[in-house]
Amino acid sequence: MISAGKREDGYFMDIKALTPDRVADFVAYCRKHRPEVDDSFLYDEDLHAFEPNVENPTSIAVNDQDEIIAVASLIVDDYNRKGRKARFRIFHSESEDNAVYGKLMEEVVKITVGLDYVFLFVPVVNDKLTAAVEKLRFQMDRYSFLLVREDLDVPDVRWPENFTLRPLVRERDEQVWCEVRNAAFATLKGSETPITSDMVSKMTKADDYLDGGMIILYHGDIPVGLVRCADDDFEGATIMNIGPLAIIPEYQGHGLGRGLLRAALAFARNQGYNRTVLCVNADNERAKALYLQEGFKQVEAVACYQYDLLELLE
Repeated sequence: MISAGKREDGYFMDIKALTPDRVADFVAYCRKHRPEVDDSFLYDEDLHAFEPNVENPTSIAVNDQDEIIAVASLIVDDYNRKGRKARFRIFHSESEDNAVYGKLMEEVVKITVGLDYVFLFVPVVNDKLTAAVEKLRFQMDRYSFLLVREDLDVPDVRWPENFTLRPLVRERDEQVWCEVRNAAFATLKGSETPITSDMVSKMTKADDYLDGGMIILYHGDIPVGLVRCADDDFEGATIMNIGPLAIIPEYQGHGLGRGLLRAALAFARNQGYNRTVLCVNADNERAKALYLQEGFKQVEAVACYQYDLLELLE
């Protein structure tokens, strides 16, 4: 047990580190409440492989019957640690008492020593969670939108001379992928942290990997853009996820992003998908405008909130 609290009405609440013997209860809680929160890392395949460890530090709040009433689970993988941050997998409470969130955050602060901030995506329709995180002094950083395209009637792609598409070759092109992606996203909020070849290698071995779905755009022999197509699930049905889609700065503004998007849509059609989905930051207005022009429609909006851990040290 990490800490315990008692209200005047006699209600007990304990905050505990999640242990392996309670993972099934934690997973059941996540499945019950994932429609209310950002579920990016709460799909069944994520939960099936979940285990509490240094990359997945998790705290639970339990009542006097030892039932889980709230959870705070973080993702502190190589990418997030490289950026000195942690992302919430889920931050949720069934209790009407917002003090539960406060108690959970006390534990989050303890297990994120050495990091600069933690962040959380909150669906804009979840007023309760929005109010709770704002009361805890989380600061709103940006909005992000989920877009879906139902129509797979894709216009032809006409590339300028000397531009070609090539699928990523495993154990050869991982560094090429890194260089393009990192150059394109160096100033994009939430994506500034560079990725590594090892991270790309993990993408090619993930359950959502599609053979030929990691595509690199070359100008001659110079890699200038990329797009990833991955298997996904949305609202209980299979869908193809597009992203990242990136063009290095020197080549932006010439219609190459539109060409990569259409290439991804054609790939989806050829793989038998009926729908495609992607996510875009509100700051990336040019990209969102392109996606809407190409037939995508906004279906969800989330706000990214950050909690500054360094402020606690000042």
